[in-house]
Parts: sequence; C-alpha cells; structure tokens
Amino acid sequence: MLNKTSRLDRLSLWGTGLKTGMAAIAAAVMFATLSPALAQQPTAEAPPVVEAPATAPADAAAPVEAAPEAVVAEEVVEEAAPAVELTVDKGDTTWMLVSTVLVLLMIIPGLALFYGGLVRAKNMISLLSQVLIVTAIGMLAWVGWGYSMAFTDGGGINSFVGGFSKLGLGGVTTSTMVESFSVGVAIPEIVFVAFQMTFACITTALVLGGVAERAKFWGIVLFAILWPIVVYYPMAHMVWWWGGPIMASDPANAQALVDGAGLIWSFGALDFAGGTVVHINSGVAALVGALILGKRKSYKSEPIRPHNLTFTLIGTGLLWVGWVGFNAGSNLESNGYAGLALINTFVATAAGAVSWGLAEAIFKKKPSLLGMASGAVAGLVAITPAAGFAGPMGAIVLGLIVGPICLFACSGLKNMLGYDDSLDVFGIHGVGGIVGAIGTGIVVAPQLGGAGIVDYANGGVAIYSDYVTQVIAQLKGVGVTLVWSGVGSAIVWTIVKLVTGGRVKEDTEEEGLDLNEHGEAAYH
Repeated sequence: MLNKTSRLDRLSLWGTGLKTGMAAIAAAVMFATLSPALAQQPTAEAPPVVEAPATAPADAAAPVEAAPEAVVAEEVVEEAAPAVELTVDKGDTTWMLVSTVLVLLMIIPGLALFYGGLVRAKNMISLLSQVLIVTAIGMLAWVGWGYSMAFTDGGGINSFVGGFSKLGLGGVTTSTMVESFSVGVAIPEIVFVAFQMTFACITTALVLGGVAERAKFWGIVLFAILWPIVVYYPMAHMVWWWGGPIMASDPANAQALVDGAGLIWSFGALDFAGGTVVHINSGVAALVGALILGKRKSYKSEPIRPHNLTFTLIGTGLLWVGWVGFNAGSNLESNGYAGLALINTFVATAAGAVSWGLAEAIFKKKPSLLGMASGAVAGLVAITPAAGFAGPMGAIVLGLIVGPICLFACSGLKNMLGYDDSLDVFGIHGVGGIVGAIGTGIVVAPQLGGAGIVDYANGGVAIYSDYVTQVIAQLKGVGVTLVWSGVGSAIVWTIVKLVTGGRVKEDTEEEGLDLNEHGEAAYH
C-alpha cells in the first residue's frame, strides 16, 4: 500500500509531468503554426534527393544538380544530356508500405514484449508504458520537425544536420517523390516519410533498456523529445543524406556529390539499414543514461532475473519478422537486393543464436533460452549495416562472430567496468553494431561473395576498392557515431536529471514502478 508521503510524491511527480507535457504541446503548436511559412514550396517535378546506401531521402531543397554548361571544343558544342524522368512502380510502393508496418510491429508489440519479459514483474507496466509513449512522441516529432532535420539540406551545417524547409511536412504531397537506388526509379515521398518515422521511433525506444526499472516516466518523456533533436536526426542526416542516383550517374558531379552529402556518407562509409544510426547510437545512449542515472538499488546485492522469458521469446520472434521490413525495406525497391537483405536477415540471425548458445554451452555448461534469444538479436544487429551488401555466407560469418563477442560484452566486460545497463542495450546493440559496421567493409567485397558497391558513374557496375580503404571509411563512421552519440546523449540525460530527477526514489524502486507511477499492475 502507498503511504501518504508516497501519494504526495506522486502528485508532485504528476505536476512536473504535466508541466513538461504542456511545454511539449506548446512547442508542437508553435512548429505547426510556423511550418507553412517556413516550409519550402515544392518544385514542380523536382524529386527529393535519396539517402545513402541504405535508405534515401531528399527534398526539393536539395535538387539534383543541373547538368554542367555545354563545353565548346574545336567549334563543336556538346548537347546537354536529356533529363531523367522518374517513375513510381506500384510494386515498390506496396513493398514499402508493408515494410513500414513490419517495422512498427518490431516496436509494438515486439520490442515491448522483449524488454517487458526481461524486467521484474513489478516493472512490467512501466516498461510497456515507456515504449508506447516514446513511440507516440517519436511519430509526432518526426512529422513536426524530425523529417526536415534529417532529410533536407542544412545549408552551412549540411554535413551534420538538415534544415527546416519541411517543418510540419511542408511541401510533402502525394505527388512528390524520393529516388530509390536505381536511376529513374522513385517512391512517393509520403511513404518514405512514414518508413523513416518508424526508424526514429525504435531507435529511441531501444535506449529504454539501459535505464529500465529506475527511470522516471516523465524523464523518459523529456528524453523522447530532446534526444532525437540532439542526436538521432543529425546522425540520420550524416549517414543517409546524399544527392541520389541521378546526380551520381554523371561523373562531372563526383565532387559536388561528396560536398553535398552528410559527413559519414562523404567518408564512403556503408550503412544499409542503420548499424551506426540505430544500433551504435542507441547502445551508446543507453550506456550513458545508465551511468548518469546510476545503478539500480538492488544491483549486485540480490538476483535480478527476467520475470517472463516466454514474452521475451515472443518479442524475439516479432523483432525477427519485423526486421525483414527494417532491412529489406531499406532497399526502397522490391528487387534482388531486397531479396538479398531478406535472406541475410534470416541466416545472420540464425548464426547469432547458434554461436551464442554454443559459447554458453562451452563456458557456462548450459545453453540458455535467454542467451539464444540474445544471440538472435545480436545477429540482427550485426547484419543491419551489411544487409544489402554481404552475400549469405558473409552474413553467416558476421552472425557467428558477433554472438560470442556480445556474450562477453554482456557479462565479462559489464562486470569488469561495473555499469548497470539493465537489459544489455550497449552489450548487444552498441557492441554488435560496431562489429557489424566494421565487418560490412569486409563482407561487401565481391571476392567474398558480397554485392560490391554500385558505381553509378560507370553504368551501375559493382565495384570494390580494397579492404583497407573501405574498413578505414567504416572506422571513421563508427568513430563519429561514438563521439556524437556519447556527447549528445550525456547532454540530454543531464538535462533530464536536472529537470525531472531522472530516476525514482528508492522506496518506489523497491515497491515497483508499476503501482507508484501508473497505479496499475500487470498481473493480479
């Protein structure tokens, strides 16, 4: 039973929450009011630019570069190449609609059940509520300002973040288009907006596992508003903002293509579906949050066991199914590359589950269901940046490698450093994302069965320079992600702690967050 003091604490907590909520609503109203005036008007037939080798956005603010002026040589004037006409295929559009729904399935109920089963029964409602509210806020923020910050031209700071030309989706209509990864092929921009919206939502939701069982609900609300602005939207822009296939197909645009791209894309780093943007990013944010909020009261002093591994396995299955949309959907077309991403999502995951289970059998004498489920997720994480680049055998190798590495990160490394990352977000998503991002630079090689890198300026042939060059590009991308996410997340979590206190009181944590923060219990 709650005593009088705890009830007063709850009233104070709700008061703080209402103030935070009112501030968020006021900000949303302000953006909605200003967006028509600030949004750039769409240019007739000017498609948005696509994103980097993984997804792709764009916007009339970053139009395809005009063809260079005609060159006069020996009295002969070369005619400008005819403009490429964009076409939208209903099959591609249908696939993207399905993929978007699959990614939503990953979050609710997939991630919610996966995480929910891992916490103690007294915190089940708390965890489910946090996943739900983060997803809801993420969708509203994406439409309000997130899409514009991630996938428009940022002017003088374009290497790091986009601008405000599409606040409130100004200029996005049913007739505007986004290039895919084939010259002349596009999908409706509104579909691309929805697809990328689910990525923004799940990335923020993944972070919750690092601070589970102690983070305040209203602190999470504030985090869900601030963190994407400071960290996620800039990261998505740095990795996936580029000029698109039409611009890249003209060799004369080579330097302009690099100069107008996001920072990590300009390195030549490959990230098909979000190894850096989603997984390393969320893993680092979870670790930083765990360090700033501190350990759970009972951490290391008493056993903290998952309360329902059945839910966790159901969540694993839903994540696996939804991840097909996550990875294969990032191709933006329904073709052979989507099929490659699909089979890689199957076999890398299977390899991760097997290798983690075998490692447990060897070192702990018993393979556990939790371990094999964790290994499956580690395999999913590792293949994400390589989904459309690796061959199936390369995907299997990534899965086999990442399982034992993440097992060590979630046990040995965690114990050595002494941090309380409740649900091992850093150990699986952070470390697994690093393994996958670096490994992508190797498994993409055609000589290893990889798909190579499309050279648009040379007719779309698959090329690959060398291992050293590509791995260095991948390392640079990983390095920027670690620094940007680490510093940005530290700023946001510090603000959350100062404004809301960050974590619940010890007696609330002891009794459980469900009753104290939500007045509900998951089980009766």
